[in-house]
Amino acid sequence: MPYDVFNGDADGLCALQQLRLHKRLEGTLLVTGPKRETSLLRKIPSVEPTEITVLDVSLRANRSDVERLLRDGHRLTYVDHHNPGPIPEHKNFICYIDSDPAICTSVIVDQMLEGKYRDWAITAAFGDNLFNTAKKLTQKTNLSSYHVEKLQELGELLNYNGYGRKVEDLWFSPEEMFRTMQGYQSPLDFYGEAPEIVALREGYAEDLQRAEEAPSIFENLNLRIYQLPDAAWSHRIVGAFSNLKARNHPEQAQVVMVEKSEKTQLVSVRAPKKHPVGADEICLQFEGGGRPAAAGINDLPAAKFEDFQQALVKRFCI
Repeated sequence: MPYDVFNGDADGLCALQQLRLHKRLEGTLLVTGPKRETSLLRKIPSVEPTEITVLDVSLRANRSDVERLLRDGHRLTYVDHHNPGPIPEHKNFICYIDSDPAICTSVIVDQMLEGKYRDWAITAAFGDNLFNTAKKLTQKTNLSSYHVEKLQELGELLNYNGYGRKVEDLWFSPEEMFRTMQGYQSPLDFYGEAPEIVALREGYAEDLQRAEEAPSIFENLNLRIYQLPDAAWSHRIVGAFSNLKARNHPEQAQVVMVEKSEKTQLVSVRAPKKHPVGADEICLQFEGGGRPAAAGINDLPAAKFEDFQQALVKRFCI
């Protein structure tokens, strides 16, 4: 049976939604998880060769499993916008990878399908904090400003739902969310009719209110670092909170840290919106990853914090 492997955030969900509205595959097995669970291809066992579609999942973080699956005879179609590292050269590896800071995976799929389901790509771009990209796409549609606002909120809520330490932290599992989305041709219908959206809206407002009370532990004109406690709500809101601060302070890099234990922290980094590059460079130095505008580290040792802060200052403040 074929596999669909996708990131559990707005971009991964909307990318797969576009593809499966275009071509429905019966019996497809879904492989996904919370946004921070990047090594998804390891979940595919040794099975007979089949078609595997991978969306919004870092090639760099899955390289060994990509090589394993290719050796086993699988055919991989890989669509992504993260920093990939070296790209495999193999007859069964088809890739559409673009790490331009203004691109997300759903926009790549939109290009592949020539805008056939563009409203979903717009939703994803808003969710990935690519507001300029989303608004440029809306110029190619007949959407009213009212409907664009709804797509923006939907994208932000879908992205918010993807964050958490584990699936149990999320309001809805990404697989469950995609199954619900499959019943809707239009994201506006999904926004207006799905009860999950009401629950996400309420949860988002509550978690964001808590985050707004969090202290900043470092701040200057170019960089601000926030500290959140170890709690389910902190892990849920870290991405949305980082994106919001990045939009509200486009001249500053925004870093949100979440305690995981006394020894490690989860980190979310947003490059300044006015010059959205460098986030992935920083995080890759500390075994993280991502893309130029937005990246993260799943486990930053406490002993490495000073080195991390110095790297941030060197990259964004000098």
